Amino acid sequence: MDEVTRQNIEAIHSQDKDLQNKAYFAVIEATDQPVDWAYDVWGQIVADLRHKDNHVRAIAAQVLCNLAKSDPEKRMLKDFNALLAVTKDTHFVTARHCMQALWKVGVVGKPQQQLLVDGLEGRFNECITEKNCTLIRYDILQSLRNVYDVLPDESIRAKALALIETETAAKYRKKYATLWRK
Repeated sequence: MDEVTRQNIEAIHSQDKDLQNKAYFAVIEATDQPVDWAYDVWGQIVADLRHKDNHVRAIAAQVLCNLAKSDPEKRMLKDFNALLAVTKDTHFVTARHCMQALWKVGVVGKPQQQLLVDGLEGRFNECITEKNCTLIRYDILQSLRNVYDVLPDESIRAKALALIETETAAKYRKKYATLWRK
């Protein structure tokens, strides 16, 4: 890993929000493509999913999702539950940032895809009692759609449509279904 990347990884923990944001954007850009240094930071990023600062948790979740493409050892299979836990973060914005990046895990391989689909199905069903249930469900269905757009697997489409059918409110069923009419 080059020195600039190392500094950006460290700056994710900065109290200076401008520095933290610049580091975030740099690390996300760097991890948009596979990197050979993923395992140099993997353990720290997973640990940061439980950091006291919700901004660090949000950044860690998004970076880990981006690092999924750089994971030939399939560590994500072991660490996915820690990532999924961030979708229940006490700060909804942190949970949402994680939820919106999760789909990236599902496009790197069949085992990761199955883990993602199962995890999202569980969240879809359990979020019914949560304050922002309809938004969470929309994000889940959007994640499934994102995976489907990259890997047009009909089982993903069928799962999403089945989840939509479990929604009891017609207006939300209709809203969710718009994701699958594209």
